[in-house]
Amino acid sequence: MSAVQMTYAQAAALALSQSMEQNPHVIALGEDLGRGGVFGQYRDADGAPLAQRFGPQRIIDTPISESTIVGAAVGMALAGCTPVVELRVVDFALCAIDEVVNQAAKNRYMFGGQGRVPMVLRMPIGIWSASAAQHSQSLEAWFAHIPGLVVVAPATAADNHGLLLAALASGDPVVYMEHKELWAVPGDVVPGEVVPLGQARIAREGRDVTIVSWSRQMTACQDAAEQLAAQGVQVELIDLRTLWPWDKAAVLASVAKTGRLLVVHEAIRAAGFGAEIAATVAEETGARVARLGAPRIPVGYAPTLEAEARVSAAHIVAAAHKLVT
Repeated sequence: MSAVQMTYAQAAALALSQSMEQNPHVIALGEDLGRGGVFGQYRDADGAPLAQRFGPQRIIDTPISESTIVGAAVGMALAGCTPVVELRVVDFALCAIDEVVNQAAKNRYMFGGQGRVPMVLRMPIGIWSASAAQHSQSLEAWFAHIPGLVVVAPATAADNHGLLLAALASGDPVVYMEHKELWAVPGDVVPGEVVPLGQARIAREGRDVTIVSWSRQMTACQDAAEQLAAQGVQVELIDLRTLWPWDKAAVLASVAKTGRLLVVHEAIRAAGFGAEIAATVAEETGARVARLGAPRIPVGYAPTLEAEARVSAAHIVAAAHKLVT
């Protein structure tokens, strides 16, 4: 099938609708789904809410209670459904942390595999412009730390389509972290094309330094790579796509070629997932390693304060130069 131009939000909606058509046990529940979702991620390409096609028993509007939403979804999953849970933004998922961490993630292990929790927890991450500290967090490292959870962070429309298809077919609880500022970004999507979980994408080939990133931070990394190329530094840019399991083999193969690694993420640098990648590469190679992330501050509402929490292309260029000189 040929590629079709659509937005990041439309790509996810298409993956969900295709999965719902193929599997009557796939359902979606959360706040505002009946009207198509806060960001339009539950609308058809023509703009109609998916609830009009699948009805209120499969696209379920819920009360404003994240613990109730996730708790109900865990029960649905154990009973044979594949629920897609909409938590609007990752910041709100903290109201359901027990249900995610102690119920969804652990059930298969605690009961000897008698029960599976095949569910997708959509938790949009990242800075949301002018939305301040309680709507702008990147908490992927929290969930990557929890045994039993798969963690996904798509950066493109094609990956948001293909990775959501893979997540829905995985049979395990998947923390699915779309970015709050990517919804309207367009890209080429091949409908029905699955992107395997745990497989990174080589976004750019280079010989001088490997840069690893994911989600919206890839945009700044791509800008930085262009600037560095003009300065004679060739970047190999890897979009990790899945944070757990992460594609260790792809990263190590790239670093074996370049001898240098820079991990870049929008999340706070302290205890961010970049530390896991950097430590692994440092333990297994003799490469020079560095990581770049946000300062350990809440995201401010004022544009000047918000800018302090962003990792820019200029920051990435400077960090890469330190590695190659």
